[in-house]
Amino acid sequence: MKIRALEPRFVEHLPEKLEDGLLYISEPFALAAHKCCCGCGEEVITPLRPSRWRIIKGQRGVSLWPSIGNWKFPCRSHYWIRDNQVIPAPSMSLQKIEQVKRRDRRDADRHIQTINRQAPTWQTSPAAKESWLARAWYWLRTR
Repeated sequence: MKIRALEPRFVEHLPEKLEDGLLYISEPFALAAHKCCCGCGEEVITPLRPSRWRIIKGQRGVSLWPSIGNWKFPCRSHYWIRDNQVIPAPSMSLQKIEQVKRRDRRDADRHIQTINRQAPTWQTSPAAKESWLARAWYWLRTR
């Protein structure tokens, strides 16, 4: 690992060219970006959402959770960002990478199901697909 620490920069828009050693965080667009910490120069973009990555602001710095696994890059680097520090993680076999990808898909599906369960019932009822007049008529008939 070439880069041992990342300095957080809170920005609205990500810059066209990322600088080494900086972790750009765009809260309005829910994105974080940095150059790969192994030093290969690849740009790492992480979408910030509950089913993917999240930024944790602490007294000692910023953390990005979960780990960064650059499986698509030739370097296949893997590391954590905790309190602005880059912590190397063990490399993973192709089989383990596939397991992680499947788990990530399951987590995303579970998150979407949770959101859908929390939707108001009027949005999920058959009447929701009809016009407001049909819904009003249905409401009057069922009272």
